[in-house]
Amino acid sequence: MAEQAEIAGFERLASRWWDRHGPMAPLHAMNPARVGWIAARAPQGARLLDVGCGAGIAAEAFARKGFRVTGLDAGAALIAAAEAHADPALGIAYRAGLICDLIAEGARFPVVTALEVIEHVDDPAGFVLELAQLLQPGGYLFLSTVNRTPASFLTAKIGAEYVLRMLPIGTHDWKRLVKPGELGDMLRGAGLRVADIAGLAPGLAGWLTVQRPGTNYIVEARA
Repeated sequence: MAEQAEIAGFERLASRWWDRHGPMAPLHAMNPARVGWIAARAPQGARLLDVGCGAGIAAEAFARKGFRVTGLDAGAALIAAAEAHADPALGIAYRAGLICDLIAEGARFPVVTALEVIEHVDDPAGFVLELAQLLQPGGYLFLSTVNRTPASFLTAKIGAEYVLRMLPIGTHDWKRLVKPGELGDMLRGAGLRVADIAGLAPGLAGWLTVQRPGTNYIVEARA
């Protein structure tokens, strides 16, 4: 499901992934809110697979909250950057590869996350099906992404990429963004149950979760 042009684009940013004022600044800013929301719902101390982990912004945060983390990304340069940055004491197992590799090995996890990933794959519904295959019975799947709305076109695309230059130009293809209802259909089509959904929004003291999904949102599904 990984698209090579997307992978190459993110790999070019590998050396700047941990620069909190660089191109990944928005991920650093929203990370406490999204990781906190997930940690409050997932079984504490569980094995957790972070799909599309990049250089480990969320993976490290999950490990610091006590999860036993495996980070998977199709970009070898990103995995190298993640391994170079992580404190070995966190015990994160990073791996360069694809979801299908883990499926072929019969790997299953009680918790799977894919944060800001689905908008970058070439077949979102197929991606969700693959994620579902990685879940143990009763497992938890968490996805966060950007909603396809007129507001997101103005803020996440035009504003963030062209006006404020918070993101590299071309980070998001607005037509490929996924609405909450569409993602819910994909999850149910993969045999999962949507358990919860929330918006992610910037506040005066940092990003926070809100009741209504807006430009950014996060979903919990159960196997």
